[in-house]
Amino acid sequence: MSIRLGVLFGRIRLEEKLLIAEALRRGLEVIQIDSRRLVLDLSGDYQFEVLLEREISHSRALYALNLLQNSGVQTINSYEVALVCGDKVATSKALWDAGVPTPEIKVAFTPQSALAAIEELGYPVVLKPVTGSWGRLMAKINDRDAAEAILEHRTQLGSYYHSIFYLQKYLEKPGRDIRAFVAGDETIGAIYRSSAHWITNTARGGQASNCPVTPELNDLCLRAARAVGGGLLAIDLMESPEGLTVHEVNYTPEFRHSVDITGVNIPARMIDYVIQVARGAALPAAS
Repeated sequence: MSIRLGVLFGRIRLEEKLLIAEALRRGLEVIQIDSRRLVLDLSGDYQFEVLLEREISHSRALYALNLLQNSGVQTINSYEVALVCGDKVATSKALWDAGVPTPEIKVAFTPQSALAAIEELGYPVVLKPVTGSWGRLMAKINDRDAAEAILEHRTQLGSYYHSIFYLQKYLEKPGRDIRAFVAGDETIGAIYRSSAHWITNTARGGQASNCPVTPELNDLCLRAARAVGGGLLAIDLMESPEGLTVHEVNYTPEFRHSVDITGVNIPARMIDYVIQVARGAALPAAS
């Protein structure tokens, strides 16, 4: 069976190079789609059956997935998964509704109601933008003076999304968190991200080391993946005093720091999943 695979990107990073090389090695016909040159219409006349979304822009990814998916193209991940995972409020709600352990949150729409929500949660709290990644524009708020200053600052940023105050209860963790990679119905690998700073993202200097995929970790990751719709995902977890808890799910996972550390050929496992979906042996949304 010949598989024509579209790969959507806004910039070719190491991850995209590895995925494209692996797809070509496996005999797939790869059509590279640069979103900076892409023009879509409603005809549904495309030269590929499956699209692997690797776009770094959430808004571009959403519009492209919507138009392509609704024109008969099998997309990985789906528009619905991107919609949920790209919005921290929607992610938290999906995890909560599915009974997946996740930090307590509050959402407010004015600085005054946000301040009241912060004091209900109790200091410290974490204020996050509802969209975005790499740990950007996150703030740990330790007291009322800091809360008032940060909330005032956010109101001046001008973006609609900065007027949505997503507040997450701060959980003590052992100087690290966990990023696990899910492909369909399997957790294929995981890393610890360690830092002396409370933000442990590797993009912000966190150090990666291998994390064993225990039955407990695998079960929780698969539950989280099912909660948001499944596919190729990165699950971010924390080791809290109450046990493992899921705090975010990423639908365009980066893995450059994880292949050598885990010993798992992550791009190969991702292309395995792409082939399964193309052949109808798997669905991009876990059931």
